[in-house]
Amino acid sequence: MAIWRRSKRLWLLISTLLCLPSIHALANTLDTAKETTNANFQQIIQLSKEKRQKLRIIALAPHIVESLFEIGAGQQLIATTAHADYPEAAKEILQIGNYARLQIEKIVQLQPDVVIAWKTGNPGDDLSRLQKYHTKVVFSNPRTLAQVADELLMLGQLTGREEAAEKAASQYQQKLTTLEKRYAHKAPVITFYELWSRPLRTVANNAWPQQQLTLCGAQNPFMNATDDYPSVGLEQVLVALPQVIIQPTQHAADSPDSINWGQWQHIPAAKQQFIFHPNADKVHRMTSRMLDEVAIMCEQIDVARRFYQADTAAHN
Repeated sequence: MAIWRRSKRLWLLISTLLCLPSIHALANTLDTAKETTNANFQQIIQLSKEKRQKLRIIALAPHIVESLFEIGAGQQLIATTAHADYPEAAKEILQIGNYARLQIEKIVQLQPDVVIAWKTGNPGDDLSRLQKYHTKVVFSNPRTLAQVADELLMLGQLTGREEAAEKAASQYQQKLTTLEKRYAHKAPVITFYELWSRPLRTVANNAWPQQQLTLCGAQNPFMNATDDYPSVGLEQVLVALPQVIIQPTQHAADSPDSINWGQWQHIPAAKQQFIFHPNADKVHRMTSRMLDEVAIMCEQIDVARRFYQADTAAHN
């Protein structure tokens, strides 16, 4: 049961990162939908600030809900989706679906003024159906760490809360810049990111967690893999000799559904106990709260960096 609970929750967090098949199948439809949602956005922001602050909103992903609360628009939410659990008040809002399926009839029945959808995370066929019901849909689609600030600004315009959004975006950008200056250009630390254990999956290229590793000055041995989220063999990891291993987790470090890397003491990360467990909810959500957890991860990697540098110096 522990394996199922964690797997189900983590799959929600990374479903869009792994590019769900339904998104590929409906790529052309979503391109058309993008044009429509842009028109919807432009139409809404022409409304007065007072009217925008009273819009009845359905948000179709946890990160959207979290960002709306951050800029003071949480009270405008009339429905969300499964695992929209931050802040605490978000748990009290009606949920009308999950990453795999949305309750389209319920959404239409609620008559929202606008639905904020996750372009690469919500089921493509469901988004297409919403368009047919003439429901106003606006897309959320942050793909880089920097775009989280853009997302806050967009939501601020949509809800008439520009000032709060600008403040939140500015604070986020300052934190991001500070982390980049502090860690990104330091000596690389070989780091393996265990995104998923069964099958073993990691990150590469432009993947969301890979951007975090780059920010921390970590060197991913699988950085140049063909896919952004490649499956890898256990032997590939063992021969890479990672100095740090990242295991985002909801449970204890000894959770039965995580790989116990400590059994391979020839790996520097295992021998020196540089195996870190950032909160998966935080690091996998495209919100400003994510940076707080990434800052901790960067510092943990830096502790390992300083250890290896000192160890190398001692043996020279």
